[in-house]
Amino acid sequence: MYELERSLPPDSELLLDLAIDSWKFARLFSRVLTKLEAGEHNRFANQLLYFQRRIDSTLSAIGARLESLEGLPFEAGMAASPLNLQDFQDGDLLVIDQMLEPIVMGPEGVLRMGTLMLRKV
Repeated sequence: MYELERSLPPDSELLLDLAIDSWKFARLFSRVLTKLEAGEHNRFANQLLYFQRRIDSTLSAIGARLESLEGLPFEAGMAASPLNLQDFQDGDLLVIDQMLEPIVMGPEGVLRMGTLMLRKV
């Protein structure tokens, strides 16, 4: 466990696991939506939005929330681990291309580190 991460009761850890997997599934589902016709797209997009709100409200009940940093400049010390940092050289300007796992924040700080992919600006 990274030193920034805080601990939660075991039941809450299971909820965080489920929320992170749900976040990944929602991202995949949103990519599938782009392949649907407009009429079907809107109906399923609303169901996805409802699903995401349920995840957010459930996490809120234990004081947690999911954070994505996609598109932001990368800085050392962020609460996420880059998988491809070795592909770049010192001095390269990097942005967060994709979050593979979101950061989970609690009321007192980071509950779970995120995982991300970088790209050059």
